[in-house]
Amino acid sequence: MSTPTPHSEAHEPDAVERVVSAMPLVLPLAGAVLMFLLAFIAVYMA
Repeated sequence: MSTPTPHSEAHEPDAVERVVSAMPLVLPLAGAVLMFLLAFIAVYMA
């Protein structure tokens, strides 16, 4: 049998992997901004 050659290729992390690591910070901030804007619109319309 032949001996397998080890893969030593270093790959860059995907864009998705970089975004997923920031999700615990981005999602609550985006939610807070969205709630503030919706409340502002509701008060302005009333």
